[in-house]
Order: sequence, then structure tokens, then C-alpha cells
Amino acid sequence: MTSRNHTRSHLGDFASGASLGGEVSRYPPNESIYTQGEPAETLFYIQKGAVRLSTRRNNRPSAVTAILGVGDFFGELCLADYPHRMCTAVALTDSSIRTIQKEEMLQLIRGNNETTISLVAHLLSSVKKYRDHVADLLTSSADQRLAHVLLQLAHLGRNGRTGVEVPHLTDTVLAEMVGTTRSRINAFMNRFRKQGFISYGEELQVRPSLRKVLRRR
Repeated sequence: MTSRNHTRSHLGDFASGASLGGEVSRYPPNESIYTQGEPAETLFYIQKGAVRLSTRRNNRPSAVTAILGVGDFFGELCLADYPHRMCTAVALTDSSIRTIQKEEMLQLIRGNNETTISLVAHLLSSVKKYRDHVADLLTSSADQRLAHVLLQLAHLGRNGRTGVEVPHLTDTVLAEMVGTTRSRINAFMNRFRKQGFISYGEELQVRPSLRKVLRRR
């Protein structure tokens, strides 16, 4: 069985123990963990908080390529001998993140056990999701990119049925994440609210119906 839930369960059990090695560092919101183009010699595991990954191409505004939470790895392309970071990683909320040296992780996964199989499945899944997401972004409008970001923040699965609270982000931060202006983000958010896709209270709530925006072409 190599489903995402099964994979994540084994990785979570493994990464929560000292056997993973590395050191845990704490990052406040909006602090950079690494920047695109830097040398890649470590990978990371999120023990608490959330992280956004963004990529910039040809002097165009950066685009968010992933929103990650507790139990997720990132920076894992170093294991495939990518010499430099392919994206920028920034903490979205107060986060505790374990940093693992590339060689440490390679030694661990050479153990050829169930954890190794789960980790390899996770890495392959991450590469496919990254490729599919970037391909989708290339054909998405600004409001669809915002919908992508909100759904990623809410970690809504395909079968999600209820609204999920997301970290509070200003229109300015969302504009940076989506690659558009603050005024357009404000207009899109108001439209999403009127259509019943999101709601405001003490927290922002995202409903699964927001996926309708992604299906529009």
C-alpha cells in the first residue's frame, strides 16, 4: 500500500523520533528558510507550522508552487543531486523545522525497509505534484492562482466536505504569493465571499466549492 495517507503515516512516525538526526530550528512568520539558487545540501521536515515554496522565472513575479504543513518534507531534490535550490522556502506561521544533512538522509534510506519505501514513494509523489501544479499555473488566471493558494492553505482533499480555517494572511502577502496586485486580490476575495466559496469571521474559512474556480477555462 503506497497511498499518500499510508506514506505520510510512516514518515511522520519516523521523523518524529531522534533517529532522523539533524537539528530543529524555529522560524517566525515570513522568515526565509532558503532562497532559490542557493546551494542545496540539506532537506527539511516540518514538525510544526507551515511553509510556502515559490519559484521565479525570467524576472517575472514569483509563483507559489506548494503550501506545506506538519509532516511534509521539502528541499528533497538535493537527494537527486540537484546542486542548487529550485525554489524559495518561507515560513507562513511560527514553525519548527528539522534540518537534515543530505548524506545523513541517504544513509538512512539505504536501510531498505518500510520507511525507505515510504520515503521514495513520497519523493516521487512530490515531484509529480510539483510538475502538475506548475503546468497548471502556466494556464491559470490570477483568480485561479489565488484559488489554488487558498485551497493549498486549507489542505483540502478532493473529498473534503466542510470549510477549513487557514492561517491569516493580508491581501498584500496573498498578492505576493499569487503574483498580482493587492487591489485585485481584494476584488477576488470579495467575489469569492459573495459566491459562498469563502467566509470571514475571526478566521478565514475556505469551502471545497472554491474548486469550481479551478474548473473554469
